[in-house]
Amino acid sequence: MAPRPDSWLSSVRRGDGPLYKSILRALEDAIRSGALQAGDRLPPQRAVADRLGVDITTVTRAYSEAGRRGWLDGAVGRGTFVRADALQDDPGRIDLSMNLPPAPAGVSLADMIRDTTVDLMQRHDAARLMAYHPGAGAPGQQLAGAAWISPCLADVPPARVLVAPGAQAALSAILGALCAPGDAVVVEPLTYPGFRQVAERFGLRLLACPADADGFLPEDLARLCRDAAPKLIYLVPTLQNPTASTTSPERRQAIAEVARAAGAWIVEDDPYSRLLEAPPASVGSFAPERTFYLATLAKTLTPGLRIAYLAVPEGEEGERVGDALRAIALMPPPLMAAMATAWVRDGRAEHLLAGVRREARARCAIARRILPQAYAAAEESLHVWLDLPSAWDGDSLRRAGQQRGLSLVGAEAFATGPETRNGVRISLGGPETQDVLTTALMRIAELVAQDPPRP
Repeated sequence: MAPRPDSWLSSVRRGDGPLYKSILRALEDAIRSGALQAGDRLPPQRAVADRLGVDITTVTRAYSEAGRRGWLDGAVGRGTFVRADALQDDPGRIDLSMNLPPAPAGVSLADMIRDTTVDLMQRHDAARLMAYHPGAGAPGQQLAGAAWISPCLADVPPARVLVAPGAQAALSAILGALCAPGDAVVVEPLTYPGFRQVAERFGLRLLACPADADGFLPEDLARLCRDAAPKLIYLVPTLQNPTASTTSPERRQAIAEVARAAGAWIVEDDPYSRLLEAPPASVGSFAPERTFYLATLAKTLTPGLRIAYLAVPEGEEGERVGDALRAIALMPPPLMAAMATAWVRDGRAEHLLAGVRREARARCAIARRILPQAYAAAEESLHVWLDLPSAWDGDSLRRAGQQRGLSLVGAEAFATGPETRNGVRISLGGPETQDVLTTALMRIAELVAQDPPRP
């Protein structure tokens, strides 16, 4: 049985200096021993004061000091929680390196998860729900997936939608099923590092195709396809990672036509389109017979919901990818898949998405105010791209940011060729609050306004 969330209070010792310090020591001991773990909710300050028989200001002082030391996170209406990096060497660092959706504005994710879990247990037999379900999603889950991606890729038969335990598993299945070591794959000059890692493990050759703010340059894409005969073309066309650009409709159609003429497959990685009120038509809508379309819930709803929907074309290749996905993961996690399906069906997914969208807009507006030179193609973007002045490069700004308590990632982490832009991707969803984000962005603005420190 798990310990009670207030069991650590029994180790608070009186008569050993100020009482708030005794509370602080008991809290530290509980975190170090594992009695309190990352994400655990602490009891309210009033409850602690009543339990210990002390004034609430004593507890407030202890909680405040623990927060200052980086052990706790708290927000009005949510409570106080143990930080994931509590008691680590650098708990106060602000992470701008990881692309993830922010906590939704006006929506309690905790309440949604609790209510949905209770509802699922009432409507399903727990043993059957948590048993093995070999395959890439039950029919109801495939139907939910088709509904979720329909604003971007309409009229997809649910039977062609595979439910995967995250985008990485789906990408591994696609490359493993379609490619052989040494095959060429066309990518953007700066691309998603997770795809690079998977491609390297399969021994593939990445060919960077020149691109501008509207996407691949069609003439260069056609030349690469003619000269290198790539097996597939990989792209993130909407709010591209890392440049935050969006491929124009004309370029999307041109990409589809080039791929069709060259006999190359298209892998359209589309984690961000649903953040937009009016998402553009996918590249796959212009060439459905040649496109593997991938949309993950981790970037639009919450990163812990490791469910991705993969629409595959009809025919042998789609079946091979389904077989590869089953070989990699056997099945999507049943409880997560059931939760995602319930949310899509009853509208809670759209409700949560709207909350994430509101918060993303607010954060993007902050970034554009503090860093007016930063770029994102849409106001709902979870990241912005910052081109750097010539005195700086991505690595030097990353190192300087470390000295200022920031985690950043430069262009070198995304580069697929020798020539690349000089800049950094700034992720907006990681900081706990808008105030923390504002502090971080102001530090960046101060850094780029001056010369980099000498080595």
